[in-house]
Amino acid sequence: MAFQLDDRLAADTVSVMQSGVVDIRMMRDARYYWLVLVPQIEGAVEWFDLPDVAARGLFTTAQECAQRLQALTRADKMNIAALGNMVKQLHVHVIARHEADEAWPGPVWGVGEAVDFDEAELKDRLIALRAIL
Repeated sequence: MAFQLDDRLAADTVSVMQSGVVDIRMMRDARYYWLVLVPQIEGAVEWFDLPDVAARGLFTTAQECAQRLQALTRADKMNIAALGNMVKQLHVHVIARHEADEAWPGPVWGVGEAVDFDEAELKDRLIALRAIL
């Protein structure tokens, strides 16, 4: 069976780029610089479901994304999480957080409504992310 992205992840994110087997995606919420890393391995629900090479690659990709996103946004804190309670398909959130953001100091999930990008904002955000990643 071929890899298929979960419908909710497909609806809530847009692909930024590929890094090995990891699809680096951006959450459609203009309030945050929020990446979602999805290893394109069929059936992966937990990090330990990945072959060793892919698991290390996902970890390295998460580290690099967090470091580069922090440099770009001057974030006060980087949140990295692989929860999977709402979407079982393995995915890792990398979120640049600022003390002034709407959800601080709590998690971003369930706080307010997502603010989608207009076409120009989406293009600009993708250009900025692709330049640093």
